[in-house]
Amino acid sequence: MSTSTPNSADRLGILVGYDGSESSDCALEWAVDEAKRSGRPLSIVTAYSIPTYSTVGMEAAVMVPEDESIKAGAEAVAGQGRERAEAAGVAATALTAFGDATGVMRDLSERADLVVLGARGRGGFIGLLVGSTAASVPGHSHCPTVVVPKCVAHEDERGVARENTVVVGLDGSERGRLAALVAAERAQLTGAALKLVCALPPFNGTVAWIPPSDAMETVREDVQTQLAAAREWILSHFPDLEVQTGLVDGAPARVLTSESEKAALTVVGARGGGGFVGMLLGSTSQAVLSQGRGPIMVVPERDDDPRLASRADFGPKHIPTF
Repeated sequence: MSTSTPNSADRLGILVGYDGSESSDCALEWAVDEAKRSGRPLSIVTAYSIPTYSTVGMEAAVMVPEDESIKAGAEAVAGQGRERAEAAGVAATALTAFGDATGVMRDLSERADLVVLGARGRGGFIGLLVGSTAASVPGHSHCPTVVVPKCVAHEDERGVARENTVVVGLDGSERGRLAALVAAERAQLTGAALKLVCALPPFNGTVAWIPPSDAMETVREDVQTQLAAAREWILSHFPDLEVQTGLVDGAPARVLTSESEKAALTVVGARGGGGFVGMLLGSTSQAVLSQGRGPIMVVPERDDDPRLASRADFGPKHIPTF
């Protein structure tokens, strides 16, 4: 079956990176299910590049692979991914693109609704650990990115079915609220409950002043008030959605990692206000990506969602910190 190179005029829908590895098979399985639920088109892309060698003689030069054979191999891999999708009942477009995997996914994400990656790959597409393409793409993607850990698309590591819950971390930032809207859309699409979670990091010996217990209780009450306000705001846009809230003591990355073990999907913003999602995939969001026990969605930063303006109508916006 033939494959093609991406056409700049085409919308790609759900874009999944595929290199034939077990991890990319898991990502493809997740993407196929998403395509069935959403009705969006599915595009499967395999990136390839031409290796270069330093040679000192003609004997070494003849070992350099021909460009066309490498491209043909990439086309075969993308075609295999399409066959797997079609066997699962979803029509898909198989694409190949020349370039490094991170750059390919970043560029193609401009025309995608969602990017899906496996946590690991053969090295040709998704890299080694979450620290290569799967770590780099979410921070630069133009659309939300889902990273699917190896072999845990539908079950946790014990083989127990995941709860039908979408978890999103809130920290009082505008980017966190955007992540909450995207998480709510996902929950509504899948018939899942939405859980809004905020973490209160513990105080330790690195701070110069530890607030008294009554002050901490005031903070907890304020955060609970803001979580309740956030819940009402979400319900104003998604009135039929089941929305839960959770205030959890602990380091934000650890809290979300724990939640990801049982949730169907865990959602974070690419950046945050410092309390939950941290800096550009260098803090909490990066830690959750590398340690997550279930599918993790990273929502890129943007400020053009008109629904964000209505948050001020529902009470306090900022989570107090010391």
